[in-house]
Formats: sequence, C-alpha cells, structure tokens
Amino acid sequence: MELTALGGLAVLALIDSTSFGTLGVPVWMLVQPRVRAAAVLAYLAVIAAFYWLLGLALLGGAEALKGVSDSVADVTESRPFLWAQLVVGAGLFLGSFAFTRKRGEARRARRMGRPTRMERWTSRAMGPDASLRTVTTVALGAGVIEAASMLPYLAAIGLLTTAGVGFVGNAGLLAAYVVVMVVPALALLGLRFAAHRQVGPLLERVHTWLQRNKDEMLGWVLGIVGFLVVSDAVQRLGLR
Repeated sequence: MELTALGGLAVLALIDSTSFGTLGVPVWMLVQPRVRAAAVLAYLAVIAAFYWLLGLALLGGAEALKGVSDSVADVTESRPFLWAQLVVGAGLFLGSFAFTRKRGEARRARRMGRPTRMERWTSRAMGPDASLRTVTTVALGAGVIEAASMLPYLAAIGLLTTAGVGFVGNAGLLAAYVVVMVVPALALLGLRFAAHRQVGPLLERVHTWLQRNKDEMLGWVLGIVGFLVVSDAVQRLGLR
C-alpha cells in the first residue's frame, strides 16, 4: 500500500476520532464529578470493536463482489453514472451549508430542550453506577446511529478495497484505523486521572465546544466529501 494512501487513512481516522460517538460521549463521561475508568475503557473498546467488525463485513462484501467487478467497472465508468456522481457530490456540498451552528441551535430550540435519543442513552452511562451492560448498549447505539453518517470511515473502507493487500492485510489496517479513532479519547482519559485539576477545565471547554459545533463539524465533513466526489467526477468526465 502506498505511503500516500496510508497517510490518507490516518487523516480520515483522526477526523473520525472527533465524532460524537468516539469523542463527544467519552468527554461527556470524563467531565462527570466521579469518573469510572473501567466504564470509559469499556465504551471505547466496544465502539472500536463495532467499527472493526462492521468494516470487516463491508470488506468481505466487497471481496464477494469481485466476481462481477468488470460489470461494475463498466457501469461506474459510464457517463450517466459519472453525471449522477457529479449531482450527488454537488448535493452533498450544497447540503453541507444546512449544517451550521445557528441552524443547529434553532433545531434544538424547536425541541424545547428535549434531549435526543442518543443524549438520553448517553446520560444513562454517565453516572458512577452505570453498568457494563448500559455502557455497551450506549456504545453500540452510538456506532449504529453514526455509522451511516461517518463519511470519512466509509471513504476509508473504499480506500482499503483498492489497497491490494488482501483481506488479512486490510483487517490489520482496519484494526489500526479504529485504534487511531479512539486514541484522543484515551489520551484525555489518561490526562483526566494524571492531572485532574489542570485538565478538568480543558475537558469542560472541549465538551462545550463539541456540543456547540457538532452541526458545523458535520457540515464541514459533508462539504469536503462532496467536493472530492465532484472533483473525481469532473476529472473522469474530462470537464477540466
């Protein structure tokens, strides 16, 4: 696998590490007055395992489809498909402007302070008496809810399918990818216990920033992915 592709995977993993499921929920757990390290570690282990297994399933599906790869290639290189790709990419890019901090605050105001389902689940895993079963359920819920919207993760799976290192090699790369996804949360956990007095205010600011900017972050991800999809279609259509 080329070094540039490995670098791309690392960047995508770092972007995924800032999602609500991989960083927002752990930070929420870490800003509680009493933090259970075992609960945080269990949460991160479950969500990392979820994305690793999901990735293996997606990669296995891609391997199974190799028998019809020539037909698929003919379709994906056709001009109607490329024009459709251009439209989808443009839609993602334009749709990204709907996810701004101001509009996110307006949506939350319309809920009149009512928490979302994900927020209700996470609140059950915050307290000192949270059970392993509850933490596991929250981690799986976060993974299921976010999987379809984690475009960097899906883009990483696409890179792995073309890496040419085989299923075992891809499994290893995917394992490294999900580890990178949870490294920032693990680092914050270590700092929380090593220097609680100094790190506590930082965690509060990170938590506040994530809550305030999560809509805008999603908008940026949609915009970047949309731009890349459009650029690829424009290049293959010979429009530049």
